[in-house]
Amino acid sequence: MRATSRGRRRLGVGLSLSMAAILVMTVAAPAGATTVGESWRAKIGSAGINGTATIQAYTTGSGSLALKLARMRPATYLPVTLSKGTCASVGSTLITFPAIRTTSTGAAARTSSLTVAQVAKLKAATAGTGKIAIRVGRSTTGGVKCGVFTVLYVPIGIVVPSSWLPEGARFQDALKASGYGVQVLLSQDSATEAADVRALIGRGIMVLILAPQDGAAAASAADEARAAGSRVIAYDRLILGTAAVDYYVTFDSLAVGAAQAQYLIEKAGATKGNNLYLYAGNAVDDNSFGFFEGAWKKLQPRIADGTFVIRNSSEAVALEGTATLTRDQQGRIVGQVTTNWDFGQARSLAERNLADVPAADKRTVFILAPNDSTAQAIAEAVAADPAVMKAYVTGQDADKASIQAIIDGKQGMTVFKDPRALAKDTVAAAGAFLQGRTPAATTSYNNGAIDVPFKTSAIVTVTRDNVQAALIDSGYFLVSDFSGSWPGKP
Repeated sequence: MRATSRGRRRLGVGLSLSMAAILVMTVAAPAGATTVGESWRAKIGSAGINGTATIQAYTTGSGSLALKLARMRPATYLPVTLSKGTCASVGSTLITFPAIRTTSTGAAARTSSLTVAQVAKLKAATAGTGKIAIRVGRSTTGGVKCGVFTVLYVPIGIVVPSSWLPEGARFQDALKASGYGVQVLLSQDSATEAADVRALIGRGIMVLILAPQDGAAAASAADEARAAGSRVIAYDRLILGTAAVDYYVTFDSLAVGAAQAQYLIEKAGATKGNNLYLYAGNAVDDNSFGFFEGAWKKLQPRIADGTFVIRNSSEAVALEGTATLTRDQQGRIVGQVTTNWDFGQARSLAERNLADVPAADKRTVFILAPNDSTAQAIAEAVAADPAVMKAYVTGQDADKASIQAIIDGKQGMTVFKDPRALAKDTVAAAGAFLQGRTPAATTSYNNGAIDVPFKTSAIVTVTRDNVQAALIDSGYFLVSDFSGSWPGKP
């Protein structure tokens, strides 16, 4: 699930936050030719007894190496090299600098410029678990003094759930154009999420991008980041119950639910008494309420006029005459039809629902499945029931397996929320904060404490008819990712 959260919307919300002094000293705002995008530092010699070396990569692509030496051989020219590897395991040489001359006391200081190509080489060498080291001197000049570079500063820290592994790569792609350094950490649960945020705070981040495991539990992590002077951007899921959220970038959850409902309405047409089965994500996930609210607003008039008959939720039946549900009313329905975003639970619930009704209530079924994973699970349960002749199943996320199911006629539609666009919008907001600007907001969502400025990214309803245009021509998938035929297939 790549989900949005719901809330009260209001236009024109401003932003303000004082940067911690130490961070302002590290990165200037507004951005200029020497705006730091990333930096590393090495302690030279045992515990830094022989000085330090600091690499700064600027957002323009170039950079610098600041070298400060002490306790070296006096009045001597010392060679300086940057190499892959560590002091104990020397790799290939990356950059050789002109020799630096020490004073009569064995000290020296120099800042050398780095070209765009040299900075790119250093970034490539430090990607992942890569290490680089600085070596000063040689055996004939008093021996080699060495230090390994560690990350000193990244302006942008990103924490997303480990199940969202592709998000890290998408952020990296989006950040290339910005020039800002970034570290992406994948959290396993709310506890590791909080630890990840603290680690990023320790590296001097000025912007935290957080996709919370649990919106309410993430409030404390956002508070810590704010206290350290960082801006906080909620990514795809809203952080709840705290004023320490500066911006929210996601897809409009109400629009997602409305698109799913519209598909079912179009398939029902003018017929009456259509069997409707409702499902939701997670009863403790705020995202689930947004999707359901958007769908209910569309479906309710058609439930009231008899187009649809709800077959699997007594709570929904009791409220079928209510156009606008309160949070508590939504909660009663969602709690009854929750899948917990879990494939196995979704299938088991669907199987029980189908077993509880007569054959007449399931010959043709219209299924509001909240996302693609649950859609696949419910579709399996439906396919295994001999009384079901036809099923119209919704989804969201444009998972590869669901696109194949749509091509094969097992799932009716999905809502495509292009994560590339979401990452691009998020990076643009982070860049605006780093440059002392306020990112543009289209509206705001209330998170229980404040109205958070919010920008929506576009969604696309995908059926078999537009798989080619929406997903393949856009470069999101390849033709070879799928079997069978579909309209427009080359």
